[in-house]
Amino acid sequence: MKCAIVSGASSGLGAAFVKQISRQQPAPDEIWVIARRRERLETLAGQVSCPLRILDLDLTVPADLQRLRQNLASLKPDVQILVNAAGYGRIGNCRDLTQADQARMIDLNCRALVEVTQLVIPYMSRPARILQIASVAAYQPLPGLAVYAASKSFVQSYSRALRWELFPRRIHVTAVCPYWIKDTEFIPVAQEGGRPEQVRHFPLAGRSHWVVRRALFDSRLNLPVCTPDLQSLLLRVIDKFVPHEISIAGWELLRRL
Repeated sequence: MKCAIVSGASSGLGAAFVKQISRQQPAPDEIWVIARRRERLETLAGQVSCPLRILDLDLTVPADLQRLRQNLASLKPDVQILVNAAGYGRIGNCRDLTQADQARMIDLNCRALVEVTQLVIPYMSRPARILQIASVAAYQPLPGLAVYAASKSFVQSYSRALRWELFPRRIHVTAVCPYWIKDTEFIPVAQEGGRPEQVRHFPLAGRSHWVVRRALFDSRLNLPVCTPDLQSLLLRVIDKFVPHEISIAGWELLRRL
């Protein structure tokens, strides 16, 4: 059984990946969709033609990771695509955010991503693809998004190293580093718990369908990093030439406009 696995599939980029993967030719025999909100996954199942295997899991809970391990061991799928789209962010300075919020960002964005990847790799055969959803925030420290940006920097670095480790097996790994995306739940969720004025505006935010389309295209090309829009590409280039202290000062100015 050839399958794709998408975490964070209940909304946003994860749901968009499921929809576009289901339309690929040839389509996988089924797509495993992972998220906490089962009702959202059931709704998604009615929107695609490809069969979905619904796994209502919280990837920060060890018992739920064990359930994923057991499903893989019992069904032994041939995983062609893994998309780690589950993620969590909060906007706010360290004094404004709870310890639980900051720990959850690390647990879901870093630890859970690595654990899911390690669980799935033994069930992947050539050629296969892994897409790790990072962010353009990976390229510089961001006050007001300190833990989130650091977690995405981890994802980007981990993905690039993993790509080399898996190269002999012809498993392609791509870190996807988009700019702000307007049609996902990230921005409203990220503003909860902190002070909204920490980031006042989200100019030139993109859309999830374009990010996913470009990410799937770049992964087929075996690119190590996908910056799917002009904004993220420019910020990636700026990071190579502008010292972080200068770019941080620029960020501090822009987020207060």
